[in-house]
Amino acid sequence: MSDDMSWTSLPLSHEPPEIDTSVPHSARVYDFVLGGKDNYPVDREAAQQIIKGWPELAISMRENRKFMHRTARFFAEQGIDQFLDIGTGIPTSPNLHQIVQQINPSARVVYVDNDPIVLAHAGARLHSTREGRIAYIHADMKEAEAILSSPELTDTLDFDRPVALSMIAVLQFIQDDEEAYDLVKRYLRPLPAGSWLALSTVTADSSPASIGSASAEYTKRVVPIRSRTLAEVEPFFDGLELVEPGVTLVNNWRPAPLSDGERRAKDTEVAMYGGAALKS
Repeated sequence: MSDDMSWTSLPLSHEPPEIDTSVPHSARVYDFVLGGKDNYPVDREAAQQIIKGWPELAISMRENRKFMHRTARFFAEQGIDQFLDIGTGIPTSPNLHQIVQQINPSARVVYVDNDPIVLAHAGARLHSTREGRIAYIHADMKEAEAILSSPELTDTLDFDRPVALSMIAVLQFIQDDEEAYDLVKRYLRPLPAGSWLALSTVTADSSPASIGSASAEYTKRVVPIRSRTLAEVEPFFDGLELVEPGVTLVNNWRPAPLSDGERRAKDTEVAMYGGAALKS
């Protein structure tokens, strides 16, 4: 493995915050629920309270992670070798670059996140193949134009060739629908034809009472989130060509064969819609 990894903190509208261990953070709560160790007591307490209301939370988060793996693999199999991952989260193997560089060792990946603990682990855990390259940008995803024009990105990705844009489990943190739809368009706008979008976001459609309760607890203890219906998620893909099966619960998006001892997640255990689409 190579150390061909670069990272930066963009000089945007604010200074990157210090790691605050007195309040829970979404990335660290996610890490705890997935069985990680990069979290603090306040994150674990928040997660445990949310899980009390909806014990299937861990299943839903694992299914969302598997969805990311499958979409990344699908894009790489279509010949895409450039990836922009918005809202990376704490590095958890296999990461996106590990999936795509197995298929094409020359693949290049730019990760973006605004959590200082993600920044702290990026250099230690995100290692590229010798043929490929990884960059990490510490920035707020809402600063799309600054991210897209940053030297770390433009030195890594070539916008004259197709790019796969991955926005997995981040748009629920934007309350206003029009703002969220516009943010996706702002990232897609400079990408050439032949580029792809993979997106997932929270829904309560599959189990309104229990997921609604968990979402309210998450909002109370961590950060406000916006749960969206299928009709509210589909506009994220306006103007793009959705591939089958379209927008669906993430566990139903081209599921992989089961390993021994595995079982299929039930729809009522999954609180994420997702889809993948081509920019033509």
